Amino acid sequence: MHVDKAKKRIAKLVKAGDKGYPKISIEYFGESSDSATLVVVGFTLEEGAAVQEEKFNSKDNARESEVIQSALVKIIERANAKSVLEVPGISLL
Repeated sequence: MHVDKAKKRIAKLVKAGDKGYPKISIEYFGESSDSATLVVVGFTLEEGAAVQEEKFNSKDNARESEVIQSALVKIIERANAKSVLEVPGISLL
């Protein structure tokens, strides 16, 4: 999947808002606010359940990585997530 297409798909799901469980959360981390080198994806099956996390590292900007963005779309699809939440911006490491 092309990186722009994957990013648009994720943005559309984020824009839809909180629709309940299961939920996927996405947070980007980096050394600066310009480039994310780490992505943390959290999965919560139901209210009160422990959050399961998966991390993706990138040498370049993970927001522009076709592999990482496509993987995020696949994770969302396979989890049957009703809600996709994204922490805005890039959190500093």
